[in-house]
Amino acid sequence: MKRRMAVCACLHAAMGGAVWMQPQAGVAQVAAVAEHQVKAAYLYKFLDFVEWPAAAFDGPKSPFVIGVAGSDVLAEELDVLISRRRAESRPVVSRRLGPGEAASGLHVLFVGRGAGARAANWLASTARQPVLTVTEADDAQPAGSTINFVMIDKRVRFDVDLRGAEARELKISSRLLGVARRVEGAP
Repeated sequence: MKRRMAVCACLHAAMGGAVWMQPQAGVAQVAAVAEHQVKAAYLYKFLDFVEWPAAAFDGPKSPFVIGVAGSDVLAEELDVLISRRRAESRPVVSRRLGPGEAASGLHVLFVGRGAGARAANWLASTARQPVLTVTEADDAQPAGSTINFVMIDKRVRFDVDLRGAEARELKISSRLLGVARRVEGAP
């Protein structure tokens, strides 16, 4: 429980408390804003809880690159969040992926609901590469997804496919696994 609270506190700090400072425009609108802000914060904070192989970077000062497909609103929030921030002493940059654009050169790939039928292609194109793939599907974790966001009681939670991470040569911290809703492939 202490680990869960510590990770949640890190996420809240990464968001700068933005979820709680939204104008009272309406409950539904505030909930929608909070969801994409929380997901953007998770994407940034995942960088601190996942270890990539050295070969995933061009050099010691190469940036972490987070690609976003199928969610412009999350991409915009991520741009604001990562502005001038670092993770593991590396700069962090984001890249929006448009239809037909290759998911190359990424460390994290977020595929939102808006990606539709293209989602499977982006996930498949990163198979066996050291790319943390993150999706948002309520019914089941899509094939090729390492982490999947789900909404439970109006809260953003996530499931982890540990075997998928290992196949991509990614090591996920036990602290992150400890706050996951579900971990598939755990020993």
